[in-house]
Amino acid sequence: MLKPMRTLLRWIARAIVQRLFRVRVIGLDNISLAGERTLIVANHVSHLDALFLYLFLPQPLVFALEPATVSRRWIRLFLPFIDWVEMDPLAPHTLKGMVKILKHGDRTVVFPEGRITDTGSLMKIYEGPAMMADSADADVLPVGIEGLQYSQFSLLARLVRVRSFPPVKIVCLAPRKIILSDSLQGRGRRAKAASALLYIMREIAYECAYEPTTLYQAILDAMQRHGPNRVIIEDSTNAKLSYRQLLLRADILGQFVAQETDRRDCVGVMLPSTAASIVMLSAIQSRGRRAAMLNFTAGARGLVIACETANVAVVYTSRRFVQEAGLEAVAEALEDMTKVVYLEDLRDRVTIVHKLRGLLAAYLPNIVYRIRQRNRDPHEDCVILFTSGSEGIPKGVVLTHSNVIANRAQVQTLLALTHDDVVLNVLPMFHAFGLLGGVLIPLLDGAKIYCYPSPLHYRVIPELSYQLGATCLFGTNTFLAGYAKQGHPYDFHKMRFVIAGAEKLSTETRRLWADKYGICVYEGYGATEASPVIAVNTPMGNKPNSVGQLLAKMEYYIEPVEGIPTGGRLVVRGPNIMRGYLFHGGDGDYYPPSTAYGQGWYDTGDIVTVDNDEFVSIIGRQKRFAKIGGEMVPLQQTEEIANLAWPEYSHAAVALADTRKGEQIILVSEYSECQRSDLVGAAKELGVPELSLPKRVIYHAAIPLLGSGKVNYPALRDLAKEMVIT
Repeated sequence: MLKPMRTLLRWIARAIVQRLFRVRVIGLDNISLAGERTLIVANHVSHLDALFLYLFLPQPLVFALEPATVSRRWIRLFLPFIDWVEMDPLAPHTLKGMVKILKHGDRTVVFPEGRITDTGSLMKIYEGPAMMADSADADVLPVGIEGLQYSQFSLLARLVRVRSFPPVKIVCLAPRKIILSDSLQGRGRRAKAASALLYIMREIAYECAYEPTTLYQAILDAMQRHGPNRVIIEDSTNAKLSYRQLLLRADILGQFVAQETDRRDCVGVMLPSTAASIVMLSAIQSRGRRAAMLNFTAGARGLVIACETANVAVVYTSRRFVQEAGLEAVAEALEDMTKVVYLEDLRDRVTIVHKLRGLLAAYLPNIVYRIRQRNRDPHEDCVILFTSGSEGIPKGVVLTHSNVIANRAQVQTLLALTHDDVVLNVLPMFHAFGLLGGVLIPLLDGAKIYCYPSPLHYRVIPELSYQLGATCLFGTNTFLAGYAKQGHPYDFHKMRFVIAGAEKLSTETRRLWADKYGICVYEGYGATEASPVIAVNTPMGNKPNSVGQLLAKMEYYIEPVEGIPTGGRLVVRGPNIMRGYLFHGGDGDYYPPSTAYGQGWYDTGDIVTVDNDEFVSIIGRQKRFAKIGGEMVPLQQTEEIANLAWPEYSHAAVALADTRKGEQIILVSEYSECQRSDLVGAAKELGVPELSLPKRVIYHAAIPLLGSGKVNYPALRDLAKEMVIT
């Protein structure tokens, strides 16, 4: 076809498509920064991807299309209008042909996944495109396509709400080289090239998923994507809420929040995992206030300290919850220092005016939100969480809207939830893991959330999973071990993702889930300060005994620690790292994280190793080492010995002062017949030094836990001191 005719048709098609799909192209200037030889790599979300790149990226381009695409009749109608070659990622001769095209100087577009996604997240990445770029010494230009997965031309028709003309975003990132050592050859070189390309593709997926916005606006956008009448939340009180019903209730409640507080005030939430807590969080966000998620298991003193630290103006809770949880003394202590509002008391105050305003906000949410909140800065404070206090006095952790939204996007590149998913949320929302994993990820991805108020009901939760057909569960090792022991082998028959975090996943828990349920538990790692996920194992990349690969956009370095020859302290930086700390008794100012490398770097305090593929393995927490005779011994290693020796029980180790060797290890076990002599064989089996064996083993019926399921080490240390003395 003559070039002028082709150009005219492209211009007409582009104008039509632009009007229908409201296409935004971001970072177009990056294309001009690429060299003469450029390989454009793009994610593959629909049959229209190549057409959109042809219409909206500068020409000329050569498209490498997989055989399955070329074979479709309707697609062959468009092929005369573009320059294309057929590329089979498994056929070496086609890859060699692509290298020649690149060396000739033609900009080439390739889809490294080799097929359209049918999960909503990245598919397998083939090594062929990476080797092409390496062989041709070409620049790699990452391009992301977002929005077409919601069209009729994707493979997600059952899993998402399909629309005729969804808005589309095309993101062009800065070009870069895949740099490999000359010493790498053969299979090793291919593997390293594929790994480098995987990081690039994950960055593409992140940039597509991330949209700088406030949390409340993200909920409104999710409603538009997934449908206002989609039931998104259920709980044990038989509450069922669609997106629209969520917005209606949140706006009615938000009207009372606005009356009680000023903008940027901190509003406390003391509620269990129920639909009401999600409504309360949404109400606070709709009015531009900061939500302080209060740990109701911290006791009266802990909660008072938290409210003083965050300068909480008012606390919202429930009379029924306070009575059932036995928190009357806690509520009285809070009433002495701030205003406490009970949700039941607000019901009688709701008028027809409140309801009409709520209906307006539910049916015209974007207009109402923009009028009400003219300053919708995603870098403003969103929520305040509190560190668990497992190693000391809790601190307030201030997370911005962009922190939370970024972490959700980072996780979404690896674990995408859809309309087919049911998330069984048993973790409290005052815990960062429960807030992000159990609430925000499914809420923004259109998966149904079932809230259950206590993670400690080990017999009830497996049965709930069976009745609901739950597909996703987040939990700590302690909770997951309890469910595995008490559940029926078919209780988790539909489970796709079981993610463990907050504490180390034991070998026994992993084995029990695999043997009894045929389910692989994926261990992750994070910190409240990181919103919270830093690394996670997934079906695409799972390395047992590690906590997974670092998320996209995470930078890190290892700080050496005296006495620890292998690994060091992990220090990270990324878009999900908190704004700063609030300290009790401080002046109310933020204290942003910083190290010798500058502001924004967060020192996790965890001693880790990181391999070439960025899988993180935790040796222990720096505060959880015992210094015995000048040697640094990880207490986690002592706990692993006990877990191997007595796998049916829980154990925890602490370090106490020792007059001869500096410190001694005390192991507290729930096994009534625990003997130190039983641990010697387990230590030999693990191949750990005898120095890791505890000096004393103490039986205690129940190891003290925090509300999040972590071991309460300050309480355990006090207990061990008392028992050693007696």
